[in-house]
Amino acid sequence: MGETYTVKVQSYDDTLNRYAETNGVGFREVLAANPGVNPWVPGQGKEVLIPTEYILPRGERVGIVINLAEMRMFYYPAGGKTVVTFPIGIGREGWQTPIVTTTVTKVVKDPVWTPPASIRAEHAAMGDPLPSSVPPGPDNPLGPWALRLAAPGYLIHGSNKELGVGMRVSHGCMRMYNGDVVALAAMVPVGTPVRIINSPVKVGWKAGSMYVEVHEALEEQRSIHVSEAVVADAIHIANRISATPVPIDWVQAKSAAVQRSGLPVRVSAAQVATR
Repeated sequence: MGETYTVKVQSYDDTLNRYAETNGVGFREVLAANPGVNPWVPGQGKEVLIPTEYILPRGERVGIVINLAEMRMFYYPAGGKTVVTFPIGIGREGWQTPIVTTTVTKVVKDPVWTPPASIRAEHAAMGDPLPSSVPPGPDNPLGPWALRLAAPGYLIHGSNKELGVGMRVSHGCMRMYNGDVVALAAMVPVGTPVRIINSPVKVGWKAGSMYVEVHEALEEQRSIHVSEAVVADAIHIANRISATPVPIDWVQAKSAAVQRSGLPVRVSAAQVATR
């Protein structure tokens, strides 16, 4: 779904993050799609690729599906054939966002943040004590809306530090750009299922051709990194279950595994016409 496009950096003062937020992608996504570009000083006139083409995650296309590896949410509205997607920030190492199937239990406008004892203790140890609760406003890290989940202690919410969208900076909750969480809160009813997965490799089909999308593994999983063998296995499985298997261009498949750009790469070999 979607398609990639490029934009030009308008000013020497611009950062990649500005173009990530403006174009609905996360910081890590835009970094992976633009290797070699300085994220803080990309340079006026520099062309930046905006990676807004995606392979949908495997599994049932119902409710909210969050793929931690790509730091992205996919929302499938009930009764329709559409999908809406948003970048997210997720839990940092030691505070990982859980892989879980749950539901939305409440959609809250102007949420009050009540930091749990573990977070208060962490901040106190750093000399930055937190109050027992933080009311709505510019100091509230939950932003203008929050979706509470049946998984205890975890929320989908906005942020007062939107640079963290597309990064691993939270205590396990999922952060969104404030404009995105406003849109999501208006669409998602209580009871919506939420499925959180971790799939660095996705395979999909478009117009009869196979594509693979490879993301960098999360840091604590780098020891079982996304290897060429892992990508090859995913391709073999997709071909086996397909009604119309295709020949594979293994050079392209290897390139996707090595680059891990997060961009869909066509891996089915071009068919040679015969008479």
